[in-house]
Amino acid sequence: MAVGTKQSKRFGGFSFSFWILSGVIASLAYPQYFTNIGEFNTKRLIVPLIQIIMFGMGSQMSLKDFSGVLKMPKGVIIGVVCQFTIMPIVGFSLAYLFQFPSEVAAGIILIGSSPSGLASNVMAFISKANLALSVTLTAFATLLSPIMTPLMMKIFASEMVVIDFVNMMADIFNMVILPICAGLIFNLIAFDHKDFKSKIYQLIAYIGIVLLKVFLNTFHSDHQLHDFLYGTLLDTLIFVIAPILLALVFVRIWGERKDIINNALTNVSLIGIAVIIIVIIAAGREHLMNVGFFLILACFLHNTLGYVLGYSMSKLLRLNEKDCRTIAFEVGMQNGGLASGLAHQMGKLATLGLAPAVFGSIMNITGSTLASWWKSR
Repeated sequence: MAVGTKQSKRFGGFSFSFWILSGVIASLAYPQYFTNIGEFNTKRLIVPLIQIIMFGMGSQMSLKDFSGVLKMPKGVIIGVVCQFTIMPIVGFSLAYLFQFPSEVAAGIILIGSSPSGLASNVMAFISKANLALSVTLTAFATLLSPIMTPLMMKIFASEMVVIDFVNMMADIFNMVILPICAGLIFNLIAFDHKDFKSKIYQLIAYIGIVLLKVFLNTFHSDHQLHDFLYGTLLDTLIFVIAPILLALVFVRIWGERKDIINNALTNVSLIGIAVIIIVIIAAGREHLMNVGFFLILACFLHNTLGYVLGYSMSKLLRLNEKDCRTIAFEVGMQNGGLASGLAHQMGKLATLGLAPAVFGSIMNITGSTLASWWKSR
């Protein structure tokens, strides 16, 4: 069905959803093939895949995406406030209503406390909503996530699982902020025509973010000076030097063909999202079989209520139709990869990670359906 719909102009947007559905069914039926490959535990793929996805996101952005806050302040403020209030509160309410086991319930709150991701930008584009606002909201919400996600989890889920605020903040820096910075550096070197002085200033700022992350790790773990220096050197090599070299090689071979890198990273991101969902479903199969139907129902309600409440609040605050559609997607569609990565880092992928995997599968189907319907109107 995935292959067939890909060839259709009308149903082509559902192809990825069918690939996800196929992967979920396969991982439920044959989990042993997806939990380990020989001696290699597939859970170890999750964080690198998230970092690659976030690098892809950053490579398609520049600082002007963040400056959109100044151009569309009302829409951005409404979107961000809705993002970090509606979804955590709805998640907490559903977790309480369905009386899930504590770690599964915390997973619903975790996905609600995460920022929006690239999927919302795609749906905004398909539905002819305000794409510029969508990209700005995703960028700004992601930038706030190291503070807001641990804070929401501390408020709503601290009685269900142990929440280490600083450790979660450092994990988000490592999985999201630093790879996005690497992508921004790649974009800056490969495609940005700013003068050399401006590029140096931006690079210094990105190195400052790397230092902040290393400082968080060192401070929280009570490491010594040599640990701080080693962490700084390693992260600088991976997230600053490597993207600069990659950009120089890319320009040398393909020039400024931005479409090549965009298409390649988009495909890698789609594959990465599918692999993450499949690995989580396989790892948490036994738990999912116990709460499966109700968890699917809860995630469906969480997702659709995000659309409805995001759209309704925007209408109530007198935003135009395109902006209302945009905020509906930004609120209803979350960064499941980030939530899954945090669940993995907390050592609870098979329980805490279930809701992000189920939510991610559902939102691709509902989002593409809603986008196609809005496009026709």
